[in-house]
Amino acid sequence: MDRFFIDECLSAQLVAVAKARGLDADFGPHIGKAGWQDWNLTRFALENDYIFVTNNRRDFLKEYAAQELHNGLIVIVPNVERDDQKRLFGVVLDHLADMYELPVNKLIEVLEDGSIHQRDWFDGDVDPGHIDEPDWSSPIR
Repeated sequence: MDRFFIDECLSAQLVAVAKARGLDADFGPHIGKAGWQDWNLTRFALENDYIFVTNNRRDFLKEYAAQELHNGLIVIVPNVERDDQKRLFGVVLDHLADMYELPVNKLIEVLEDGSIHQRDWFDGDVDPGHIDEPDWSSPIR
């Protein structure tokens, strides 16, 4: 089952977007995780089988690149208003529904135009020197 952890840098309304589709989601501050350091949030997400959703691309790419196994990292790339965050998260949820599987060890990034970019993202497949250089040349959607 897809279970999402919504980072505090995003709108709490993303929880409602997931729940409207019958998916489980939690917003960090609503479950006592406000102000937690990134490495603590990563550990919490891993221990509780969450797919992590954030806008904090740089920090969480580094955190997840150090992981051997994770349920997935979703980055809503642009810093946009609440309604656009909800729209873009919906695009990602559509993409996940089409996948028919959990995005284990995947990085899924969504851009403002709704294009989805997915690639492997774990300790054995990431060059740490290229963490900040996105490859958005070939979107999935």
